[in-house]
Amino acid sequence: MTGSAPATARAKTDARDWLIEADEPLAGLQLRSGGELPGVIASPALLDLVRKARLYGLRLARAIRAQDDHEQVTAWVEVEPGASGEGCTIGVSNWHVSPLPNGDGDGAEAAERRTAIARQLAELWARLGPRQELLSVETDAAELEPLVERMRSAIGSPWTDFVEIEGNAHEQPLHWRLLDGARLRLEGSDRQWKAHLVPLGLPEPGSGGFELHLVAEEPSEPRSSPATGDQLRPAFSTAIGREIAPVLRQPIARIIANAETIRTQLAGPLADEYSNYAADISSAGEHLLALIDDLADLEVVEDEQFTTAPDRIDLADVARRAAGILGVRARERGIGIDAPKKGETVPAIGEFRRVLQVLLNLVGNAIRYSPENSVIWLRVEQVGESACIVVADQGEGLSEAQQSRAFGKFERLGRGGDGGSGLGLYISRRLAEAMGGELTVESAPGQGARFTLVLPADIGAG
Repeated sequence: MTGSAPATARAKTDARDWLIEADEPLAGLQLRSGGELPGVIASPALLDLVRKARLYGLRLARAIRAQDDHEQVTAWVEVEPGASGEGCTIGVSNWHVSPLPNGDGDGAEAAERRTAIARQLAELWARLGPRQELLSVETDAAELEPLVERMRSAIGSPWTDFVEIEGNAHEQPLHWRLLDGARLRLEGSDRQWKAHLVPLGLPEPGSGGFELHLVAEEPSEPRSSPATGDQLRPAFSTAIGREIAPVLRQPIARIIANAETIRTQLAGPLADEYSNYAADISSAGEHLLALIDDLADLEVVEDEQFTTAPDRIDLADVARRAAGILGVRARERGIGIDAPKKGETVPAIGEFRRVLQVLLNLVGNAIRYSPENSVIWLRVEQVGESACIVVADQGEGLSEAQQSRAFGKFERLGRGGDGGSGLGLYISRRLAEAMGGELTVESAPGQGARFTLVLPADIGAG
């Protein structure tokens, strides 16, 4: 059901920030979002507002946005703290509900953008299983390296065992919706952090595990790593990858986030021309972030000491994730993505994050160069000791001369104006080779292009 509810819903919380009483429709949202009644407030935005009102003893009011698996809700919320600080009274009005059809629409697009921003800002990221257990963890923050080493030594444990969740004294692990957006303290860091959980798997979000991204409230100091002797590298490359990128990435990502807040009119109604202007700012920021990431990746893959972290992965699963991440972008152009079916598996050896990076580049290129109302196919197979995935499109194709240059550095195949850096395929091939595989292309003018990523098969997988 879509619409607004003028009536005011009332609710009460206690000193633990548990929702102990709630009228409809707030009670229903609490239960659909994985919470309980009574139980911890399941909406991160509402929980943050209630917590601030209780801690500071102030009456707070603002618009919030929340969503469950099927609906997106916007409402005006007023929170009045109790005189003794033992809880709050909540008043909700202007309740507006809009559906999230098949996971796309504005809600899914905004969620995808928020996830992209979290990935850019994160200084610690991890793969989690369905029970929020650690599968792998990485960091690029020096202060977090001891913590990450402890987490790696306890693979299989809940990630919440290694963090202090602000204002929480409940049994772990909490439902993932209660942890998404939670503020954290990390051992070894004086900064405050926020958790972003991205559920994986359908039809039940989280059934395939989670991506965990920890984002600091303040940027870190860039690492100082003076090069000496045979460690010397080109000054420009070192400046981009180790000095400029960490400094620029966070403020640019915050510009994008603020522009998205304006574009989606979360803070209130806005004239269309200003909303469009904010969309242009967001798009330009995303382009700049992509360029910074490409230049930083270029430094990494050209380092003589660069290696990947091979692991047992399912190539079909990674392909489905890439299709899901870029699904909204494809649908905006009327392009379908035919990914491997659920249950189809091709075990391989490779670094999950790098394989996903390669596939996102290949599928992103296919979307960019495919005509509207066409289809992109992702096909996986095992051939002997090799695991293969083919990304095929119905675009204009490549001539033999273009194919010979496709993987060149800064090569854009003569197609200007697409905003690309010309580094994606070059970096992707270097990543494939670093994982003991290869990346090739077959094409003909007018017949689309077929990019094939080959990795070592996981022969021992049963």
